[in-house]
Amino acid sequence: MSEMTYPVYGEITGPIVMIGFGSIGRGTLPLIERHFKFDKSRMVVIDPRNDEAELLAKHGIKHIQAHVTKDNYKKLLKPLLTEGEGQGFCVNLSVDTGSLDLMKLCRKLDVLYIDTVVEPWLGFYFDKNMKNSERTNYALRETVRQEKAKNPGGTTAVSTCGANPGMVSWFVKQGLVNLAHEIGLKFEEPDQNDRDGWAKLMKKVGVKGVHIAERDTQRTKNPKPLNVFWNTWSAEGFISEGLQPSELGWGTHENWMPKNAKKHKKGCKAAIYLEQPGANTRVRTWCPTPGPQYGFLVTHNESISIADYFTVEKDGEVVYRPTCHYAYHPANDAVLSLHEMFGNGGTQQPVLHVLNEDELVDGVDELGVLLYGHEKNAYWFGSRLSLEETRRIAPYQNATGLQVTSAVLAGMVWAIENPKAGIVESDEMDYKRCLEVQSPYLGPVEGHYTDWTPLDGRPGLFPEDLDEKDPWQFRNILVR
Repeated sequence: MSEMTYPVYGEITGPIVMIGFGSIGRGTLPLIERHFKFDKSRMVVIDPRNDEAELLAKHGIKHIQAHVTKDNYKKLLKPLLTEGEGQGFCVNLSVDTGSLDLMKLCRKLDVLYIDTVVEPWLGFYFDKNMKNSERTNYALRETVRQEKAKNPGGTTAVSTCGANPGMVSWFVKQGLVNLAHEIGLKFEEPDQNDRDGWAKLMKKVGVKGVHIAERDTQRTKNPKPLNVFWNTWSAEGFISEGLQPSELGWGTHENWMPKNAKKHKKGCKAAIYLEQPGANTRVRTWCPTPGPQYGFLVTHNESISIADYFTVEKDGEVVYRPTCHYAYHPANDAVLSLHEMFGNGGTQQPVLHVLNEDELVDGVDELGVLLYGHEKNAYWFGSRLSLEETRRIAPYQNATGLQVTSAVLAGMVWAIENPKAGIVESDEMDYKRCLEVQSPYLGPVEGHYTDWTPLDGRPGLFPEDLDEKDPWQFRNILVR
């Protein structure tokens, strides 16, 4: 995309309020400027920090230095979102802001809304008085599902639409269609609103499960110092989700469950959680560049939403559901940071830092979906975006950031084109339209087959409790 050819996807006729201006807010701003017609004097960024004041001033964007809290959000946001004519847009890219409350307020005011995570108010992630089941993303997602059931339709609010959750749900559909063609299946592609049709297609293709399989190889110019948490995206976000219980969508093919696994008693029941932190839970997975690798089974909304979306029921009984979970190998410095943090009793380092595009020297964020267990064994489909490509096509971000910000852009475009869709997750959106908007920012988007299974590459020096009959059992995937 040259400077001259950025497509303008639509007009935001009312005010734009961006909550949070960390690494993702910073990267999203130039994409909003490129691809939407809007009145810049009606855009405001709310962030408690002032470290990006210069950048905002350079772009002519107003900055309100404040925390959005449970006590002040209505008073603070209502006048900003309703000022003047037209339909406003609230872009929530913050931590510790209650997504559901903000979503409800926006819908009441007929303001479009998007976020990248079902974020709770401050304190939720680390509340020792709560049961682990209550600290899960499953519980957070259920609050949004209940609101959707109670108030269907209405103004569009896009829930959890970044790289993952978000883009990966679109990759699952594209990957599934590719796979169905490849195995010679005769089928008609289901409509975007035909959830049952999509679930039946996945069952027919024979997919047992999905890894959100990611490898971040971005490297820093200088080595990581002691007592600093380095990450290529929000360090606060990663630490908080990493200390939540490990969660995964639980497939119907599974015949073994870890001893510390727990089921949910209420809701869609598509997922289980482990009584251990996600960022200290390892799984075996595969990505094109490294091949076999360890990933962290960190909880994410898509682990639950994808498993839920592709569930087939017959006479009220679940007859098919894929296992689905994140299998994340972050940048090496983030792995070291986690190791240091857990070694110190889970106490986070005093300094948290997001590595920007100038501190990194090279590398790729390889983020895709590994559809496994079918007749072609396993198929990875995703984005292989390099730091070099990122620097060329978009300012103020590294490769990890651009996969998120471009998904936010795609979600905003979809919301403007579908302003009365109610509360939606990425799984329910038009994946083709979203990928059409996002793809120019994703580097090579590719599919790769592999004959690797989790039974491979074991040294055989020690006895292991494996299921030799079905390589793709979670029993073989979990590192124990």
